[in-house]
Amino acid sequence: MKHPSGTFTSKGQLVVPAALRRKYGIKAGTKVCFLEDDFGRIILQPITEEYIDRVRGCLAGGPELVKSWLREHREEGERRG
Repeated sequence: MKHPSGTFTSKGQLVVPAALRRKYGIKAGTKVCFLEDDFGRIILQPITEEYIDRVRGCLAGGPELVKSWLREHREEGERRG
Protein backbone atom coordinates (compact mmCIF):
# COMPACT_ATOMS: atom_id res chain seq x y z
CA MET A 1 0.00 0.00 0.00
CA LYS A 2 1.37 3.38 -1.00
CA HIS A 3 1.31 6.05 1.69
CA PRO A 4 0.41 9.62 0.70
CA SER A 5 3.37 11.97 0.89
CA GLY A 6 4.22 15.61 0.38
CA THR A 7 7.15 17.98 0.18
CA PHE A 8 7.82 21.06 2.29
CA THR A 9 8.33 24.35 0.48
CA SER A 10 11.15 26.77 1.32
CA LYS A 11 8.62 28.59 3.56
CA GLY A 12 7.87 25.41 5.54
CA GLN A 13 4.48 24.89 3.91
CA LEU A 14 3.14 21.41 3.26
CA VAL A 15 0.27 20.41 0.99
CA VAL A 16 -1.94 17.70 2.49
CA PRO A 17 -3.13 15.36 -0.30
CA ALA A 18 -6.72 15.98 -1.39
CA ALA A 19 -7.91 12.49 -0.41
CA LEU A 20 -6.77 13.05 3.19
CA ARG A 21 -8.28 16.55 3.29
CA ARG A 22 -11.64 15.12 2.21
CA LYS A 23 -11.43 12.16 4.60
CA TYR A 24 -10.66 14.34 7.64
CA GLY A 25 -12.78 17.38 6.76
CA ILE A 26 -9.82 19.73 6.29
CA LYS A 27 -10.81 22.96 4.56
CA ALA A 28 -9.12 26.32 4.02
CA GLY A 29 -8.62 27.92 7.43
CA THR A 30 -8.71 24.64 9.40
CA LYS A 31 -6.40 24.88 12.41
CA VAL A 32 -3.98 22.06 13.12
CA CYS A 33 -2.24 20.91 16.28
CA PHE A 34 1.29 19.48 15.99
CA LEU A 35 1.91 16.61 18.37
CA GLU A 36 5.14 14.72 18.96
CA ASP A 37 5.21 11.11 20.08
CA ASP A 38 7.87 9.05 21.84
CA PHE A 39 9.06 7.59 18.52
CA GLY A 40 10.21 10.91 17.04
CA ARG A 41 7.14 11.34 14.84
CA ILE A 42 5.17 14.52 14.25
CA ILE A 43 1.41 14.06 14.20
CA LEU A 44 -0.83 16.68 12.60
CA GLN A 45 -4.25 16.80 14.26
CA PRO A 46 -6.79 18.89 12.36
CA ILE A 47 -8.97 20.85 14.78
CA THR A 48 -12.34 20.28 13.12
CA GLU A 49 -15.90 20.24 14.49
CA GLU A 50 -15.76 16.43 14.48
CA TYR A 51 -12.53 16.44 16.51
CA ILE A 52 -13.95 18.91 19.02
CA ASP A 53 -17.05 16.76 19.43
CA ARG A 54 -14.91 13.66 20.09
CA VAL A 55 -12.72 15.30 22.75
CA ARG A 56 -15.51 17.18 24.47
CA GLY A 57 -15.71 14.41 27.06
CA CYS A 58 -12.07 15.04 27.99
CA LEU A 59 -13.11 18.38 29.45
CA ALA A 60 -15.60 16.75 31.83
CA GLY A 61 -13.25 17.71 34.69
CA GLY A 62 -15.01 21.04 34.78
CA PRO A 63 -13.78 24.63 34.72
CA GLU A 64 -10.47 23.92 36.45
CA LEU A 65 -9.41 21.58 33.65
CA VAL A 66 -10.44 24.13 31.02
CA LYS A 67 -8.53 26.90 32.84
CA SER A 68 -5.44 24.68 32.99
CA TRP A 69 -5.70 23.89 29.27
CA LEU A 70 -6.09 27.58 28.37
CA ARG A 71 -3.14 28.55 30.59
CA GLU A 72 -0.90 25.93 28.95
CA HIS A 73 -1.75 27.15 25.46
CA ARG A 74 -1.28 30.80 26.44
CA GLU A 75 2.16 30.02 27.89
CA GLU A 76 3.09 28.04 24.80
CA GLY A 77 2.17 31.03 22.62
CA GLU A 78 4.27 33.34 24.77
CA ARG A 79 7.29 31.05 24.43
CA ARG A 80 6.96 31.14 20.65
CA GLY A 81 7.11 34.92 20.70
